[in-house]
Amino acid sequence: MGDPLPAILVLNAGSSSVKFSVFDVAGDGAPAPAFGGQIEGIGLAPKLALGDGGASAEDAESFAAAVGSDGDHAAAIDWLLGWLDGRLAARDGDGPARRLDAVGHRVVHGGPDFAAPMLVDAALLERLEALVPLAPLHQPHNLAGIEAVARRAPALPQVACFDTAFHRGHSELAERFAIPDWLYREGVRRYGFHGLSYDSIAGQLPQRAPEIARGRVIVAHLGNGASLCALDDGRSLDSTMSFTALDGLPMGTRCGAIDPGVGLYLMAEKGYDRAALEDFYYRQCGLKGLSGISSDLRDLEASERPGAKLAIDYFVQRICREIGALTAVLGGLDGLVFTAGIGENATEIRAAVCAGCAWLGVALDAAANRAGGPRITLPGAAVSAWVIATDEERTIALRSLETLGEARR
Repeated sequence: MGDPLPAILVLNAGSSSVKFSVFDVAGDGAPAPAFGGQIEGIGLAPKLALGDGGASAEDAESFAAAVGSDGDHAAAIDWLLGWLDGRLAARDGDGPARRLDAVGHRVVHGGPDFAAPMLVDAALLERLEALVPLAPLHQPHNLAGIEAVARRAPALPQVACFDTAFHRGHSELAERFAIPDWLYREGVRRYGFHGLSYDSIAGQLPQRAPEIARGRVIVAHLGNGASLCALDDGRSLDSTMSFTALDGLPMGTRCGAIDPGVGLYLMAEKGYDRAALEDFYYRQCGLKGLSGISSDLRDLEASERPGAKLAIDYFVQRICREIGALTAVLGGLDGLVFTAGIGENATEIRAAVCAGCAWLGVALDAAANRAGGPRITLPGAAVSAWVIATDEERTIALRSLETLGEARR
């Protein structure tokens, strides 16, 4: 049989899902994907989806019994960890046995103090709990995964990889709001998010799009959460998200950039308190609020109702507007990259954004766009556009192994 293969588990907990990936750790320390999947619809109708052909009837029955129709992230992760025990042991001859050496986690907010991944301990968890109000849709679920692993395997090393860390090199001008200095010193500043996705794209550019890898690039991470990032030579200069994951582009249910006076009006005239305002901004706005139909772009593209078209047009218009702003930050533009669920799959959204950016020199190749790229602009276009799949899980595995290696030296 031989010794079990060393492996690392990656948990990426979103607002309604948990993605998981197991990576084998090769002799050179590089992570190689072994298997994975995700749990979707948490809080609504949880569903198990395994990446190797779907859940067996036995797995689906076990999952439904443990998590139920209203299970939360903690219940879903507890079931997943139990299921992984059997899968890693390779019972019934299902592949090689694996030994889990560590778990890497996506943690959305690292605050002003963490510019790199960190080994998890009780003190770190306490500091990350204090950041929950800044990312209420994600941070509690990220931490729930850490706590679930700690309960089940307290000696297993865990690494927190922060979405904010990739942006920590921003200039003070990019970080600041026009507010008193004491608030900036206290940590009220523009952080930026989706950093693990942008780290993944920056790492892929030299192989996938070498002609723009060292240049001025805007990456459009478009999904249920959406943002843009300005890269110069692979380094983040600015992003559309800021103090929280509400700012910038409109999203599935989040408002994006909005006049702060709207909140004051809702409090003064409609009686909103903090909880009601948070629910409004995070869960009732965005594509869902504009359309009155759905937060899912696929539903809107399939609908003939006027609200659906309004929401799509608004989404595209705001993307184009922010691309213009970030082009000014970069002092010009060499490339545009689409990634994440909408960016990688929504052909018409990419076409509309490219049309809105024609003034920059983006010239769409319609056939290449329909084929999914990777390059979707015509040869000779002044600004090239690309479709590159993000791989946050592999980035988390890489950064976690680097952090563990440094801790052991």
